[in-house]
Amino acid sequence: MRSVRLDADLDEKVRKAAAAEGSSVSEFLRRAAAERAERQLARRPSERLGDVIGAVRSDGGRAARTGAAFGEALEARRRRR
Repeated sequence: MRSVRLDADLDEKVRKAAAAEGSSVSEFLRRAAAERAERQLARRPSERLGDVIGAVRSDGGRAARTGAAFGEALEARRRRR
């Protein structure tokens, strides 16, 4: 269960919209949340992350050896067993 706080203006808009639709405020908010969630989840990851993909330029730095470091960590773990 979730609890949502709305400012006075949005609360009034939601109440009016629910009344115009003939539904309760709770039902109106549940449908609105479901529709928004479906729209968001239907988007491809590249669309959802489009504003950050390619935003960082790097010449490797610390991340240059992450694959090797991960392999070394796995090997050390295997040896401990």
